[in-house]
Amino acid sequence: MHKSASASSFGPGGLDLSQAFFKPIRDTAPPSPTKRHTKISVIGVGNVGMAIAQTILTQDLTDELALVDAKPDKLHGEMLDLQHAAAFLPRTKIVASVDYSVTVGSDLCIVTAGARQNPGESRLNLLQRNVALLSNIIPPLAKYSPDTILLIVSNPVDVLTYVSWKLSGLPSNRVIGSGTNLDSSRFRFLIADHLDVNAQDVQAYIVGEHGDSSVALWSSISIGGVPVLSFLKNQQIAYEKETLEKIHKAVIESAYEVISLKGYTSWAIGYSVANLARSLLRDQRKIHPVSVLAKGFYGIDGGDVFLSLPTQLGRGGVLGVTNIHLTDEEEQRLRMSAKTILEVQSQLGL
Repeated sequence: MHKSASASSFGPGGLDLSQAFFKPIRDTAPPSPTKRHTKISVIGVGNVGMAIAQTILTQDLTDELALVDAKPDKLHGEMLDLQHAAAFLPRTKIVASVDYSVTVGSDLCIVTAGARQNPGESRLNLLQRNVALLSNIIPPLAKYSPDTILLIVSNPVDVLTYVSWKLSGLPSNRVIGSGTNLDSSRFRFLIADHLDVNAQDVQAYIVGEHGDSSVALWSSISIGGVPVLSFLKNQQIAYEKETLEKIHKAVIESAYEVISLKGYTSWAIGYSVANLARSLLRDQRKIHPVSVLAKGFYGIDGGDVFLSLPTQLGRGGVLGVTNIHLTDEEEQRLRMSAKTILEVQSQLGL
């Protein structure tokens, strides 16, 4: 755990116990060079950033956690608050600074910083301010950690992931947006709740834009390995497409509902991002619907665009996009979702 200045010594003589407390054994050797030290940096210590940091710590996903924010007092307070929980957490070094040099050598940089919408401000103007904000964040992250994976959580996540890719100069496989990973979790929960099964037994994806033009892949939903729509058809069980659309609509509106009730979303995105961090840094090779460079997949063209597709993640970042079967309607909706994002990018002159 990172020491505060007052904890480095004891007594009036300033006795440093860190070396005197233990006696070394004979014939020692340095640590094995194969032992890996993992470091995660979280940029932005608002509600989302701290939910992510707290979840990463409790799940023991890193050896070192660096926090960066533009507000030094809040930043220092959040760091101390986490450090004071040391007795209840896996041992992790926690550091914080307004200077991006604190992120040096990060394996994963998670960006949550973003401007809030002012009353009467247009969505486009807010987006322009967030693009300007990222121009001060992404280049130093890439400078201090050229081998890092960038994970963008700030909204609108698809456009800002594209911007981060351009600003960083990193290869596209190492720039990822949190995308519809959380949307898909909400989707699985609603389906599980509807059918009274465990959400972990439901495989279902929301893809496309993290927003109103997202696409529910109904054709590929399975429960316990059983394709749902094919099962209903084979069993001659009638279902209404309107029912499916209502569940998708509930997914889109669920975030707005949480925001209207508590003012922001935090815990679910914290667990979602920690889940992505685990897959990336522990080379889990799991499939997640995250925002990736999508040009050339499923007929998407017209320019470089990031949107969510079922993607295999591992230590190298994006390992590949799943060749999942889409119906003609789903593929058309996905291309329309890409077009929606590209139109926003064109308005920004990107």
